[in-house]
Amino acid sequence: MTMLSQLSDPECWESFYCYKTSLACPKAFASELRHFIDLRLYLPTCGKISRGERFALPKRSVISKLDTSKKRVIYTYPSAENTVLKLLTHLLLRKYDGCFSSGLYSFRPGRTAQQAFRRLAGTKGIGGMYYYKADISDYFNSVDISRLLPMLEAVLGDDRPLYDFLSSLLCEKQVLEKGSPIEESKGIMAGTPTSAFFANLFLSELDRELEELGVPYARYSDDIILFARSREETERLAGLIHRRLADLGLRINPSKENFGAPGESWVFLGLIYRSGIIDIAPASVVKLKAKMRRKMRALMRWQKRTGHTPVQAAKAFIRIFNRKLFEGGADNELTWAYWYFPVITTDESLRVIDRYAQDCLRYLLSGKHTASRFNVRYDLLRELGYRSLVGAYYKAREPKKGD
Repeated sequence: MTMLSQLSDPECWESFYCYKTSLACPKAFASELRHFIDLRLYLPTCGKISRGERFALPKRSVISKLDTSKKRVIYTYPSAENTVLKLLTHLLLRKYDGCFSSGLYSFRPGRTAQQAFRRLAGTKGIGGMYYYKADISDYFNSVDISRLLPMLEAVLGDDRPLYDFLSSLLCEKQVLEKGSPIEESKGIMAGTPTSAFFANLFLSELDRELEELGVPYARYSDDIILFARSREETERLAGLIHRRLADLGLRINPSKENFGAPGESWVFLGLIYRSGIIDIAPASVVKLKAKMRRKMRALMRWQKRTGHTPVQAAKAFIRIFNRKLFEGGADNELTWAYWYFPVITTDESLRVIDRYAQDCLRYLLSGKHTASRFNVRYDLLRELGYRSLVGAYYKAREPKKGD
């Protein structure tokens, strides 16, 4: 039986719902998914798939990368089609997980980025090793489909209808741009649910080769890091990665390629390892502070333009960043608490962010950057809904009852 038949199975959807809501799932997403399942809004899309009808075209969008002038292209399917593809990807990543090596951590059941970092940080003698860190340039949208299809066919040999459907998505030449169809080379389409499975599969041979060499190694989608006993070995392994990627039509982003010596700090997946201590990477802190600064200024302009009070502006700031830091905004948006708290071993960066957030709030409430802003007491910030990252971090680390 083809996996595609499971897409119209109510029990399969219920299982998917239970899985999604067992995670850090925002209430709005859970409610939307519940509505989608209860009304069986997946059936029209499933019917089209079973009849072999042409799937909806993805929409092409260009978005700005955070705090840079660079742009990136993402693709999105209409809501119903996108939700059906989320279930399909959920099933794919579970049935075919055995195809991937132990060094791969992206989008896999029971494996997380936090586990990848902890495993590397816990490697015996890691502090005395050299490292190589690399990022693949525009990975998702640069995948050569003609190279991916034979890999996909080999893995899905037991399910020809599934292969035919997925290959039809990959081989579709058209996308929608501003409502009109255009043709372009789009790779595995960053932003679409199925891109997660394709991204894991396309570099699975490289993952296995490095695993067989026995070096500490981890890949999370387009991020790669490995460790070796000497600079020469590190450079040799880096050369191997460059060659394997070139064979697949990919390349390393030179601005994100780093070599490090024993004792030096290293960064991976937004975390930094420094002398046995794990903290949030400085770049992640800088980006969050920049986002807070922009939002603070925007709210000041909003307050003056609309006549809203400083308290209303401060409450808006708190709602926005409580959602980002603690509550989440979409089913694929992980909060800081969910992402960092289980791994970091210091509150140093959290204290920096707390101080900056409080400064932003005091400016919104007082209109001043001078020392007089401290007339705004911390108790007032708490009354307005402000939550301290440091406090939440230590609360999350408290033993649970029964432990």
